Amino acid sequence: MFNFDEASKKNKEAMDTFVKSYTTVAQGWQAIATEAADYSKKSFENGLAHFEKLSGVKSIETAVELQSAFVKSSYESFVAEATKIGELYADLAKGAYKPYEAPVAKATAAAKSAVAA
Repeated sequence: MFNFDEASKKNKEAMDTFVKSYTTVAQGWQAIATEAADYSKKSFENGLAHFEKLSGVKSIETAVELQSAFVKSSYESFVAEATKIGELYADLAKGAYKPYEAPVAKATAAAKSAVAA
């Protein structure tokens, strides 16, 4: 026979799990967007400062040195930022799955015991 109380309890548990996961995902996306915006702003400011330095250069050798240093620092900054954003994405995925770990383990155990019986 169908137990409405049990079904209501399961429905509430499922909804609570979904809300926890959704909250974690929303916070993760917000952190990624903030980090990307901060990096874009910093990168633009660095590029503008470099252009100002470059416009005051008197020799080609100095311009090449400045450009080489700028490209190197820009690349290193990009790699560091890509690593950081990659870690944020990994944290987002782990956080989104975490609320589902217990219900999935419980369902797996129930399925194994049903198959064994």
